[in-house]
Amino acid sequence: MDQLALLFVLLLGAVVSVPVGDRFGLPAPVLMTLLGIVLALLDFVPNVDVPPDLILPLLLPPLLYAAVRRTSWRQFAANVRPIFLLAVALVFVTTFSVAAVAHAIVPGLPLAAAVALGALVAPPDPVAATAVAGQLGLPRRLVSILEGEGLFNDVTAIVLYHVAIAAAVSGSFTAWEAGLDLVLSAVVALAVGLALGWGANKLMDLLGDATLQIGLSLLVPYASYVLAEELHGSGVLAVLVTALFLAEYATDADDVLTRLAGHAFWDIVDTLVTGVAFGLIGLELHIAVRTASGRWQEMLGWAAAVVGVVVLVRLLWLLPATWLTKRLHARRDYDEEIPMSWRETVVMWWSGMRGVASVALALAIPLETDSGAPFPDRNEIVFIAFGVIMATLLLQGLTLPWLVKRLGVRADSEREKEFEKQLAVRAAKAAKRRLREIEAVEDLPEELSEQMLRRAFEIGVRISPEMGEDERREAHQQRVRRLKRVRRIQGEMLSAARHEVLAARSEPGADPEVVDRVLRHLDVRSLR
Repeated sequence: MDQLALLFVLLLGAVVSVPVGDRFGLPAPVLMTLLGIVLALLDFVPNVDVPPDLILPLLLPPLLYAAVRRTSWRQFAANVRPIFLLAVALVFVTTFSVAAVAHAIVPGLPLAAAVALGALVAPPDPVAATAVAGQLGLPRRLVSILEGEGLFNDVTAIVLYHVAIAAAVSGSFTAWEAGLDLVLSAVVALAVGLALGWGANKLMDLLGDATLQIGLSLLVPYASYVLAEELHGSGVLAVLVTALFLAEYATDADDVLTRLAGHAFWDIVDTLVTGVAFGLIGLELHIAVRTASGRWQEMLGWAAAVVGVVVLVRLLWLLPATWLTKRLHARRDYDEEIPMSWRETVVMWWSGMRGVASVALALAIPLETDSGAPFPDRNEIVFIAFGVIMATLLLQGLTLPWLVKRLGVRADSEREKEFEKQLAVRAAKAAKRRLREIEAVEDLPEELSEQMLRRAFEIGVRISPEMGEDERREAHQQRVRRLKRVRRIQGEMLSAARHEVLAARSEPGADPEVVDRVLRHLDVRSLR
C-alpha cells in the first residue's frame, strides 16, 4: 500500500464512520482514530509521510471555517466570559500546571521545554468537541461553549507553544517580549482576518456564480491562515475572524442556490477532513511507540501523571468558573450560555479531548537548538503528548456518550420548538407585510390577494405547524391536513417531472448540461 492508497482508505473511513457511529452511538472522530491505530499496526501500511509543519496549515483552516459557519458573531459576543475563562485562562493554567509537573518528574527537562509540552496538550480539540457534542443532543448552551472554547483555545496555546519553543531553541526568554509577541500576534491576525473577510465578500459579489463563490470560500481560510503566519500573526485567529466576518456579512437571503450548495459542500469537506485528521492521529502512534524504545514503564508513568494533571485541572477550574459565571450572569440583562447544573458541568469537564492541533505541535518540535545540540528531551515530550492525546480522545470520547446518558443531560427540545415557532410567526408576518406593500401599489384581484394571503400563512405553517394555534385556531387542523396533502401531491408531481427530465439525459442528441440545469431548477423547487 502506498501513500495515495492510504489516503483513499482514510477518506472512505471518514464516510463510513458517520453511519457506523450513529448506529452504535459512538463519535465518528473516535472511530477514525481507532481505524488509524489499526492501520498503524499492519505491516503493509506505510508510515505517514507528511511534514509536521504542513499538518496545521492543511487541516485546521477548513475545519475551523466549517465550524464557524454553524455559529455567529453575536453568539460569541454573548458568551465572551465563559469562552475567555476556558479558551484563554484555562489554557494558561493547564500549560503551567503541566509544565511544573513535567519539569519535576522528567529528569533534566528544561523549563522552556516543559512549557512547550504544557502548551501543546492544553487545548481541547475543537473538531472532536464539536463532533461529539453535536451527536449527543446536548443542550445548545453547552454546545455553544464547547464550540467557542475549541475555536479560540488553539490561538492561545499555539502562541504559548511558539514562545516556549523559541526560548528552548535560543536558550533565552524574557516575559515582556513574550507578552508583546502575544499581543502583536493577535493584532496582526485581526487585521488580516478583517481585510480578507472584506475582500472576499466584495469578490463574491463580483463573481455571482454559485460554483465560483463556493470555490472561493474554500480558498479564503487557507489564504487567511498563510498570510497571517507569514506576517507573524496567529493563523488560527485570522481564519476565525475571516469566517465570522463572512458569516455575518456575506449572506444573501435570496441566494437560495448558493446557500444550499454551500451547506452541502462544507458538510462534505468537514466530514472528509475530520476523518483524515483523526485517522492521522492513530497512524502517527508508531512515532510514540518507537520513542519509548524499551523505557515503557518509566515513560508511561510520566504520561499518566500528565494526563492526570490535564484532566484534574480542567475539573478544578470548571467548578469555581461555573459558579462565578452564574453569579455574574444573574446581574446581566441578556442571556448567556452557561452550564445550569452540576451534571452539565461534569459533561463539559469530560468533553476536554485533545486532538489534531496537539499532534501537529508535538511533531513540529525542532530536532536541534540554535547551538546544534539536540532539542532537550524531544522524544520524551512527543511520547507524553501522544499519551495525553490517546488517553483523552479514546477514554473520554468512548465514555462520553455513556456519561451523558447516565446523567440525563439533554437538549431543551421544548425551548427549541418554541423558538422555531416564533421564527415561523415572524416569517409569516414578514410575508404578509410585503403583500400589503404590493397591494398598495398594484391592483391585485381579490381572488389573487386571498390566495397570496393564504400562502403567507402557509410559509409559517411549513416551518412550524404549531404556529397555527395562535392564528386562525379553528381552521388550523384542517389547514395542516390540507397542506400535508398538497405537499404530498406536489412532491409526487415534482418527482415525476424529475424522472422524465433525467430520462431525457440518455436520449440521443440530448445535451447533458441543459438536462442538469433543468433538473437543478426542479431540485430547488422541491425544497421550497
